[in-house]
Amino acid sequence: MTITNSSKLTLWVLASRPRTLPAAAAPVMVGIALAIHGGVFHLPAASACLFISLLMQVGANFANDVFDHERGSDTAERLGPTRMTASGLLSVRQMKTGMAVAFIAAGLFGLYLVWLRGWPVLILGILIILAAITYTGGPFPYGYYALGDLFVFLSFGLAAVCGTYYAQGGMLSAVVYWSSVPIGLLIINILVVNNTRDIHTDKEAHKITLAVVLGRKAMLWEYFLCLAGAYLVPVGLFIAGMASWGGMLSLISIPLAYRTFRDFSGGVGRELNSVLGKTAQLALVYAILFSLGIILVR
Repeated sequence: MTITNSSKLTLWVLASRPRTLPAAAAPVMVGIALAIHGGVFHLPAASACLFISLLMQVGANFANDVFDHERGSDTAERLGPTRMTASGLLSVRQMKTGMAVAFIAAGLFGLYLVWLRGWPVLILGILIILAAITYTGGPFPYGYYALGDLFVFLSFGLAAVCGTYYAQGGMLSAVVYWSSVPIGLLIINILVVNNTRDIHTDKEAHKITLAVVLGRKAMLWEYFLCLAGAYLVPVGLFIAGMASWGGMLSLISIPLAYRTFRDFSGGVGRELNSVLGKTAQLALVYAILFSLGIILVR
């Protein structure tokens, strides 16, 4: 088959897994809203954080594509979207090159933030890149040892929200830390759906995820508890007097959360591919409402 330039571009777009990109945008959005609320909003720094987050997500998706292939995890029985390396549509060399380009581009934006805020940003950037690569790559791919959920929370919750705020304001507060928790929990659920769908194939590939260890029923509970935590945090912040009631605008998305949980509860196999997309959309909708509440209600 002859692959044209346009079809090559399509392959790269598919490899970037666009459905996961809301997970990269959501925490940055919250960090920006907190900065606006706190009077420390800085447009160049906020823009750099958004580009870095998106590029890091793309780079991580490329890394997962190629490293899962090299470890033999992507077989013909795979239920998820087509992986470019395993299917032969893109070579290992091409995918590793794409991964390097994404991380280098993110690093270039990161240099500006290092110039702006110094060594803490440099250390954070290095740790995030290492986390993206070693999820499925390196001598200890933590995603193969049931640590993916923890690192997703740290990367997409604490690091992304707090890092975005720090890049603009040069400081952090308890409210910023707590505001990172709901986003981290909702993005964990993307991984929960992904790993629940892949329980059978991951077992065969000796990929140990929480879903493999604990089973589907436990994953339903994890998904539910992450949802519950995400909606309780803004209420708790208001009750504790740490934030205004604006953050509770996120509760408007509860009907969407209910429908998504219902679909996850009843979905099996490839049906969970659409649930994965809906879970990412929920994180984005929640982040938009949460952010609007932070900005508009003081």
